[in-house]
Amino acid sequence: MRFRKTALSLFVGLAFGATATAQAADIDHALLISVDGLHALDVERYIESHPNSAFAELAKHGTTYTNARTPSNSDSFPGLLALVTGGSPISHGMFYDVSYDRTLFDPTNTSCSGRAGNTIVFDESIDKYSSANVSLNVIDPARLPRALDRQGNCEPVYPHNAMKTNTIFEVVKAAGGRTAWADKHPAYDIVNGPSGKGVDDLYTPEITNVNGFDATVSVVCTVENDQKKVAAIINEIHGLKHDGSRERENGIPTIFGMNFQAVSVGQKLAYDNSDGSCTQSTLTGKAGGYIDGAGTPTEVLAYGLQKTDEALGSMINALKQQGIYESTLFIVSAKHGQSPINPVKVNKPGHFADLVAALPTASSPAAQAIASAAACSTGPCGFVQDDDIALIWLQDQSQTQMVADYLNTNSKALFIDEVLAGDELKLKFNNPATDSRTPDIIVQPQYGTIYTGSGKKNAEHGGFSFGDTNVGLIVSNPRFAQSIIKTPVVTSEVAPTILQALGIDPHALHSVQIEHTEVLPGLSH
Repeated sequence: MRFRKTALSLFVGLAFGATATAQAADIDHALLISVDGLHALDVERYIESHPNSAFAELAKHGTTYTNARTPSNSDSFPGLLALVTGGSPISHGMFYDVSYDRTLFDPTNTSCSGRAGNTIVFDESIDKYSSANVSLNVIDPARLPRALDRQGNCEPVYPHNAMKTNTIFEVVKAAGGRTAWADKHPAYDIVNGPSGKGVDDLYTPEITNVNGFDATVSVVCTVENDQKKVAAIINEIHGLKHDGSRERENGIPTIFGMNFQAVSVGQKLAYDNSDGSCTQSTLTGKAGGYIDGAGTPTEVLAYGLQKTDEALGSMINALKQQGIYESTLFIVSAKHGQSPINPVKVNKPGHFADLVAALPTASSPAAQAIASAAACSTGPCGFVQDDDIALIWLQDQSQTQMVADYLNTNSKALFIDEVLAGDELKLKFNNPATDSRTPDIIVQPQYGTIYTGSGKKNAEHGGFSFGDTNVGLIVSNPRFAQSIIKTPVVTSEVAPTILQALGIDPHALHSVQIEHTEVLPGLSH
């Protein structure tokens, strides 16, 4: 199918800011790429040092947004959903891949009896596994939280069921287009949207096997996992399914894409291949992350950037070979950034609840409320999720202000920069008293603090810091003139921009309606 309703202008001026003539362009395809962890700084430095790279080619014929931010918060789920729904947890309802919902039940509670409230676990642990602890790359419904449906039946809640708004894939499919996506866990079924049918060709090769091989122990093995998805994209560009099998005639997806993990892993690793399980690693024992606060990559991170760039180049070549490069909108961004960039800022004091338990006042009611939520393994007793942020769902919501006051009083010992609760939290998110997903309290730690004691990683994401939320964003087409926009934008503006490029009303996205999300500036008229 060809979408010929023109919505984008191609700027043919010699430089941004020059008088330009707008030339109509038929955009029939959109290729959306998330390079997880990619900062705007990474893009700038890489292009500067690699002027003939794929990143450089995309930027040469595209608009680079140097001040793009993810909506809060910056975990992988809300980060991706920003790109494909046009919204944030305010509308789509997902705060983390492991979070909490006061209306759900434990996976073993097959009658949905008793008081509601349970964790939502949508990570690698919900896969079906072989006896050798190898994921079968499908979801095991017995591992999913449960809820009462409209008929009163107690049913498993798949990731797509948990979505409160639709996705770009559902909208494009409803308009007659074909859709495809590739990502790191079967839990990325979430991109199907509430219908469960948004993506025609969903490919999710597991990157982290529970009690089995974890590719993210090494950037080298992570690149190999990424390459599976790259091969899928190349096949789809040639009108095939992700596995290379024959699809219907003219099967090139209208909207498709994937995530890369190599840059994120390269940023996080304290040392590559620390357990020796990636036998093909050529970087074993070498430090990951950045060398300095200026964003100079280590050899481990440089490898991840290089291999990702090479993969982007292979996609560009495939689009050219297929004769659809000029009719494809090519978007590169990121679900999230990573912090800290500066290695001297790293502070790993231990898990948040453990720090609270170590305080002299750990027996106080406020501290005990946090301890109870952190110790809750199942049922309506709250939850604490931490990375470089701490999300707290309390068992007794009437204790919220007391707990927030306690955390503020002990902010120095707990490495807290900001405590969001009560009115301050409601300025940014929905009211947790009426929204079953919104945490009662959100703790943003001091920059560089990761609530872990692990020696395996020196960076993380999830929070609101600049390092977490400032990401690369390039919107490219070979008929675009090069331009740079430094005005602040958010990655949720990508989804309505894609729809407008394809001639589809961006307001078909429910999150766009709810949050009044605009299209990206500098592209449309």
